Amino acid sequence: MAILLDGSSKVLTQGITGKVGSYHTLRCLNYGMGRDCFVGGVNPKRGGEIYEGMKIFATVAEAKEETDANISVLYVPPLQAANAIIEAARAKIKLIVCITEGIPINDMLRVRSFIREHEPGALLLGPNCPGLITPGVLKVGIMPESIHTPGRIGIVSRSGTLTYEAVAQVTEVGMGQSTAVGIGGDPINGLKHIDVLKMFNEDEYTDAVIMIGEIGGNDEVVAAEWAKENMRKPIIGFIAGMSAPEGKRMGHAGALINKNSEKADAKLEAMESAGIIVTKNPARLGITLKQSL
Repeated sequence: MAILLDGSSKVLTQGITGKVGSYHTLRCLNYGMGRDCFVGGVNPKRGGEIYEGMKIFATVAEAKEETDANISVLYVPPLQAANAIIEAARAKIKLIVCITEGIPINDMLRVRSFIREHEPGALLLGPNCPGLITPGVLKVGIMPESIHTPGRIGIVSRSGTLTYEAVAQVTEVGMGQSTAVGIGGDPINGLKHIDVLKMFNEDEYTDAVIMIGEIGGNDEVVAAEWAKENMRKPIIGFIAGMSAPEGKRMGHAGALINKNSEKADAKLEAMESAGIIVTKNPARLGITLKQSL
């Protein structure tokens, strides 16, 4: 049916009582199987309270023990987010979805080191990401649910708004999405393009993938090199930042060109060399996909 989440998922919200956390949790609850899949919230100071019929726990470990949750989504302020991610990983939460943006890089280095050394089985999505959605089934994040429709196209993107753009175009050309995944644009993050491509490659309900990247870093090139030898499904690729000047940070914290190989043109060339069908026009993602199939 999907990758990373489905109708059997059990989801917690860390930061459920804040303005952002409560708003987006309610939207997730009212989408698809949200009322069945969201099983609780976490706030250290408000354990024992109830939100929309769900119990709020003081710790993730307590919530995990009582609900057997396997996903946690974080709407925690930037300076507390690293500790919240580590708490979820320590409690054996399988997938940690961090929506929070503005987390200090040193904090994320600490998170990465902790997961690698102590909880290598934990998967982190984000930070600074919109989350993920299996259309018609379950939404974990902040994406506008109305543009999604069930289908067989996987979407993975560093950019939140371009994730939505790709989804809307796939819907408009009469196709739908198996799962749409926003991995976030921060320089220190969890799941990469290559990780999500591997999942889509093995998912029997995904026929093709749209992969959206940005300037900065080499994640898209690494994914393209892997896809050249291993991907059995068509990939449509786009890189944002064609006109970005070298040495100037553009938008996302990770969108900074440090060398020529991190420019949009160089990434597009690497993707084309790997057999990925690329477009330089984000308005043609849906059309390019339909033509390729």
